[in-house]
Amino acid sequence: MSTNRKINSLGMLASFLSRKDWALTIRNLRYLPRWIVVGIDLMVLIVSFFFTKLITDGVGLYYIINENKTPFIFLLLGVNVISFWIFRTYAGIIRHSSYTDAIKLLFSQVSVLVFFVVLNSVFQFFYGSKIYLNTALFINMVLSFCSLFLYRVVVKQVFEHFFSERNDIKLPRTIIYGTDANALAVANALKLEMPTRFKIVGFVDKNSQNSSKRMMDLPILTQKKKLPTLMRSIGAEGVIIADKSLSKEERLVIVEQCLEFNFKVYIVPLISDWENQKEISQKVKSLQIEDLLDRKPIVLDGKAISKQLKDKTILITGAAGSIGSEIVRQVMLFKPKKIIAVDQAETPLHNLCLELGALQSSVDITTIVADIRNKDAMRILFSDFKPEVVYHAAAYKHVPLMEENPSQAILTNVEGTKNIADLASLFKVKNFVMVSTDKAVNPSNVMGASKRIAEKYVQSLQLKSNADKNSKSTKFITTRFGNVLGSNGSVVPLFTKQIAAGGPITITHPDIIRYFMTIPEACQLVLEAGAMGKGGEIYIFDMGKPVKIIDLARKMIKLAGFIPDQDIKIKIVGLRPGEKLYEELLNDTAKTIATHHHKIMIAEEIQEEFEVLHHEIEELISVANFHKKDVIVSKMKKIVPEFKSMNSTYEVLDK
Repeated sequence: MSTNRKINSLGMLASFLSRKDWALTIRNLRYLPRWIVVGIDLMVLIVSFFFTKLITDGVGLYYIINENKTPFIFLLLGVNVISFWIFRTYAGIIRHSSYTDAIKLLFSQVSVLVFFVVLNSVFQFFYGSKIYLNTALFINMVLSFCSLFLYRVVVKQVFEHFFSERNDIKLPRTIIYGTDANALAVANALKLEMPTRFKIVGFVDKNSQNSSKRMMDLPILTQKKKLPTLMRSIGAEGVIIADKSLSKEERLVIVEQCLEFNFKVYIVPLISDWENQKEISQKVKSLQIEDLLDRKPIVLDGKAISKQLKDKTILITGAAGSIGSEIVRQVMLFKPKKIIAVDQAETPLHNLCLELGALQSSVDITTIVADIRNKDAMRILFSDFKPEVVYHAAAYKHVPLMEENPSQAILTNVEGTKNIADLASLFKVKNFVMVSTDKAVNPSNVMGASKRIAEKYVQSLQLKSNADKNSKSTKFITTRFGNVLGSNGSVVPLFTKQIAAGGPITITHPDIIRYFMTIPEACQLVLEAGAMGKGGEIYIFDMGKPVKIIDLARKMIKLAGFIPDQDIKIKIVGLRPGEKLYEELLNDTAKTIATHHHKIMIAEEIQEEFEVLHHEIEELISVANFHKKDVIVSKMKKIVPEFKSMNSTYEVLDK
């Protein structure tokens, strides 16, 4: 029985001391309690004291000159503990020790040295002799600092060794592009990240000045050829772009080169000095398609927008949509008195309400489920809340659906806009800003034509108020822009779903081209245009460079880590009804006028008299209620002569 117990005990001891169990124990150990850290520091001080005493004894000197040594030993240790408390050397997690902890330890030990040197001088002045040997105090300070810092380094290295050891997981070999402080901070953060995502194998110096040097015991690689060639030579699978000196153009070149050879690309924003390691590592993310847009950040006229929105009541229609919800978020930043968010989609509006509630903003937000086609309901809303600024973003926008349902396009996009615009005029709203689309220019589909009719009506209201010479009348402003990345109906969410499903990605035509901007950018320009508008303008936005949709699809496949036409197929399905190969922001007769904002221009469109247009639109709405497709579209073509159907059954109406 005794023999079995011994065997079992030895087995348990062997298991406990095994490498695997030790590794697990160290990995699960979150941090040492502070009293243990102070205790270890105190033990280090005692060892340093005795080493110093050995040195002084060896040369025939006394560390403590006074005969009664015991109280002065305790005084030495006590002052050290007080200095630990003052400089909080024990507060940091040892395995995350950094140069900041070293500085704290240095200040702590120097302050102890200064204290005892001053005490020695005072004691010698009053009693004629010193307590301690000053040289011994200095030696003790050096030994204490080195020992305290050294054991922290050892603990840090032990933790890093066990954390980074992942024999069962093959981590992607990754290089960090950059050798500046930003790149170093990213590398340090990723090294301590749990769970580890990358195996960092080196840094890339774009200036090729440090090829013989190392950082964090990793090589600094020089880029003599294209980056993919360098990555292949060292077996790297991905690159983290962390060089803050790179221009937008240089960054895009690197990304294009890496995607061409199917290397993974990750980006990280600039690192602030006060960010901790966990925050830094969380910011390293896969490149998104939005990051490839060659667009510079927008600088808004904050004063003009704030003057328009601060302490005002703002009504936003279509507030649950991708554009409307972003307008709500951005309007909140300018501290309005109240925001009325209106939408007929119950679930998205509820989700927006939950999101805004979590922000704990001081802005009063009221969400209302209502349909802009119901004029009586809208009249009550205007009467109850008396909005001073209206952002009208409610609309149907899916081209194929509206091609099949022209009556709904008219009842929402035209009658709904007319209701809101009429009530804005009736209740003396200061600014009415309508969100339109580039599909309204030389429209080739029902959706675009319905938005163009809405634009015409809004402009005619401004023309009418100008004729009435009413200085307090509403300023009607229209904003027109192209496709918005990530918005409802955008190709980006569609392609993302198709890639996640294993493909294929469906594209209507290999030559189709579109302009893109991000949702925040589009909404920022809407606010800017609304603030600068004098009334009657159609503002068009600089959409940047056109993007070929098939190229966009290929980039998204590569960003997801797949090979186009091999892992994920691209399928051409043909143009949809009413779809153009390319979109326009101006019609053939329009001209543009520059504004003070380089990304916003005014389109000079031919304006029509209110009475004539009003009568024709009333007839169109009346016809739409009978749901006769050909009759509705024929009437639309009469109001918008440049409306020519493409790839649609309505083409016969153009003959």
